[in-house]
Amino acid sequence: MRGSDFAELKAFVAVVERASFARAAEFLGLSPSALSQTIRQLEARLGVRLLNRTTRSVAPTAAGAQLHERMAPLIRDMDEAVAQACAAASQTGGTLRINTLGMAVRQIIAPRLARFHRAHPDVVLDIVVDDALSDIVAGRFDAGIRVGGRLEKDMIAVRLTPDVKMIAVASPEYLAHKGTPRAPDDLHNHSCINWRLRADGSPYRWEFEKKGKRLEVSVAGILTTNQADLGAEAALQGLGILYAFDHDRIDDAIAQGRLVQVLADWSISRPGLFLYYPNRRHPRPALGAFIDCLLDRDMPAS
Repeated sequence: MRGSDFAELKAFVAVVERASFARAAEFLGLSPSALSQTIRQLEARLGVRLLNRTTRSVAPTAAGAQLHERMAPLIRDMDEAVAQACAAASQTGGTLRINTLGMAVRQIIAPRLARFHRAHPDVVLDIVVDDALSDIVAGRFDAGIRVGGRLEKDMIAVRLTPDVKMIAVASPEYLAHKGTPRAPDDLHNHSCINWRLRADGSPYRWEFEKKGKRLEVSVAGILTTNQADLGAEAALQGLGILYAFDHDRIDDAIAQGRLVQVLADWSISRPGLFLYYPNRRHPRPALGAFIDCLLDRDMPAS
């Protein structure tokens, strides 16, 4: 394969995975016009149209989708092979891209930033806070951090925290006005703050269990979000009932009387936070060092 062939195919894969010439050009370090010319050259060389373009979107044709399916894993393997070769020849360094929940940033990552930097000054952390279930492979992240029950398939997972209890909460003002639910089915008569966590965009069905009886409830309300802080703020402002696993603000608000827990005997425990990465990849030295830091394995023995 000629170098120009590889560059064209890498550019094509970048456009498909980002669904945008502008984002792909930024990733590749090219101008949008240069990237467009590269794609036109590839289509001319192959004699087939690979992308359908409009002023608002770009998507692969049938031939383009087939080419992307075959080429994307090969491009990633080549990039990883080069990265591994460079890592083996030098100290831990480079950019480490992590896709994570906001609660993980507050609880685990932020308190350890300075310590990690002191130990690994050549590593640049690129932390993207994302409370939805983004595809870390398509997004070209080195790893993601999620609640354990919602990991993507074919991943190696490293537990970071113990299991966590889901808790349903609402403000005293809301409960005084709307009443207190006694069972999950009562939620159909309440305004609930919905989570949009699934990759397909559908809201999370609230899960409950009591004496071996497990329920999933579809709830409705005036707010749906994939951002944990916004959901907590909505509950504090009396906009409805929130079902949360991020206890940072919730526990403090309960202690202060600003939120009240409901349906406590129905609440379930969920797996805690896990860091995960594709099982076909060898973790980069920087990722291994980051995991050790999050687990405090880099701390001197007492």
